[in-house]
Amino acid sequence: MNPLWGLDNKQIQTLDCTVRDGGLVNDHKFTYEFVKAVYEASVSAGVEYMEVGYKNSDRLFPREQNGPWKFCDEDDIRRIVGEHPSPTTKLACMIDAGKSDWKTAVLPKNKSPLSMIRVAYYEYQLDEAVEMIEDAYEKGYEVSANLMAVTAIEEKALDRALERIAKTPASVIVIVDSFGTLTPSHTRHLVKKYMACAQEYGKEVGIHAHNNMQLAFANTFVAAEYGATRLDASIDGLGRGAGNCPMELLIPVIKSRKYNLRPIIECLEKQFVALSKEIEWGPTPEYGFTAQNNVHPRAAIAARKSAEMRDKYTLLFDRLTAEAKEAEAHTALK
Repeated sequence: MNPLWGLDNKQIQTLDCTVRDGGLVNDHKFTYEFVKAVYEASVSAGVEYMEVGYKNSDRLFPREQNGPWKFCDEDDIRRIVGEHPSPTTKLACMIDAGKSDWKTAVLPKNKSPLSMIRVAYYEYQLDEAVEMIEDAYEKGYEVSANLMAVTAIEEKALDRALERIAKTPASVIVIVDSFGTLTPSHTRHLVKKYMACAQEYGKEVGIHAHNNMQLAFANTFVAAEYGATRLDASIDGLGRGAGNCPMELLIPVIKSRKYNLRPIIECLEKQFVALSKEIEWGPTPEYGFTAQNNVHPRAAIAARKSAEMRDKYTLLFDRLTAEAKEAEAHTALK
């Protein structure tokens, strides 16, 4: 690759979210062998972080209906990494506001193989998010603040949320394109906004892009060009619905880091070809429709699973368009 086309910021670090985001496709029922293969590929490739899943509450998500990576018990993580995880590929886990018993589920750092806790929250959950961030930091972890559905937040509300979260101990604030709606120009705008706040408080900015509009790689690249240094990606783009930025596309363009692409390609071939015959992920027209209407992709996910709706593009398009017009009319009446 022509080096002029690459990203040349030595502060860039990548995070593999294959198992965590991909678990939303199969209820987190990946085998230990699969998770170990992704971990070993990440270590060999030089990926700096790997997110192994969620610590969600088994009061809300029954264990008999979900795999181990919905809960990420320390014993399960140690089955993958042993007692001494790689010092070069740190382990991360996500806790959701409103879905995690974080006060007890997140153990002190000296009792866990995890290095980073990623706090995911919506704007209306800001109070709890601040408590979660402070708790994880006090327990010894690096903390990432992942404000979800950023494209659904009004500009002034976003400014207030960023200002408040930037004052917490979180070291990274992440642009999360939950609906896969972002374009490169919108991404550029958000990165500048996040960077202005982050730099004032000594934080880094990250991006977690979804591929509904087939722009996850482009948005991640643009975000890095404008200063984002924490970049999420997954092998083969595996993730909920349309998936994420593919790791095998991202790391070759980061010329400032010495990544080894071959282990990712080998893992893709040995693990993901077979997996693609069992579960579906990746962009389809339905995911484009939800992104164009700036709504959660749950309608597209449901359509792909329904015998009556699958590939009925016009029907879903008309339904989403009508709902968008109704929502717009309702807003106008307020």
